[in-house]
Amino acid sequence: MKAERVKAENVKAVIQKYGVLIVLILLLLINACVTPNFVHINTIWNLLRQAFPTIIISMGMTLVIATGGIDISVGSTMALSSIIFARLLIDMEMGFGVSMLGALGASCVFGLFNGALVGILDFQPIVATLILMIAGRGIAQQFNNGAVLSFYGNAFTDLGTYRIGGVVPIQVLLIFIVVAIMSFLARKTTFGLYVQAIGDNGTASRLVGLKTTVVLIETYTLCALLAGGAAVLETLRLCAADPNNIGSGIELDCVAAVAIGGTSMSGGKAVIWGTLIGAIVMQLITTMMNMNNIYYAYALVIKAFIIIAALYLQRKKD
Repeated sequence: MKAERVKAENVKAVIQKYGVLIVLILLLLINACVTPNFVHINTIWNLLRQAFPTIIISMGMTLVIATGGIDISVGSTMALSSIIFARLLIDMEMGFGVSMLGALGASCVFGLFNGALVGILDFQPIVATLILMIAGRGIAQQFNNGAVLSFYGNAFTDLGTYRIGGVVPIQVLLIFIVVAIMSFLARKTTFGLYVQAIGDNGTASRLVGLKTTVVLIETYTLCALLAGGAAVLETLRLCAADPNNIGSGIELDCVAAVAIGGTSMSGGKAVIWGTLIGAIVMQLITTMMNMNNIYYAYALVIKAFIIIAALYLQRKKD
């Protein structure tokens, strides 16, 4: 019995460590067999390009969750950044650099607000970010009276679909750059260590002199900044800023990607590369449904079951 128990614990440990990778491989194999034209390089490029916003925002969400928090306002942050970027670029003709800085600056304001509520006023993270999840999209809609701002047929039309060497989408390069930076930040810097220390034991971190308030504000601001950057690229890809729909529901996929990627939902541990694979899994499920003409609601059910399995494996025994 003891040997069987040890074997079961070893199997569970392997699943906990490599489960999301196993799910990804299984999904790829299933799609290779049943999805028409799936085994093609353009399918992979399109998959990564569509997963780009989820991947980028999930990187910031990983650190937020590692502190023991959560940010459900990232979709609204995308909406705000998108419409500000488009208004500055198209309506006001401020230039690409200024427009991007304006969008990123606006996203940072949202992040600072969230961080201040959590770090200074000690609000529960889900309540603090719920405020901007609700109000943030309304603020974004006011910038263009809720109307979609399109900019097809001008000098910026091709930026979002640009391919390096005519082959690799710009989003793929940016994914690897951002993931590499965030991995370094989480594993090799004092900031990353502080983030995980706060999630592991916030009270102890304060008692030893760690400036938890500053770290929390920085973490939420970084998450919002990444949401703003994702919004800029997504706006360029779509050649439109839709404050009503862009980023809608993306916070759910981001949280799911972090959860199944191995980052503890109770905080104290950040698994950047696991989050990357988790985000790809979320998009792959959607792509599989679309390419096989299956009702999208089934994708939501599948994602829910994967999240349940991930949280079940994360649970701690008393």
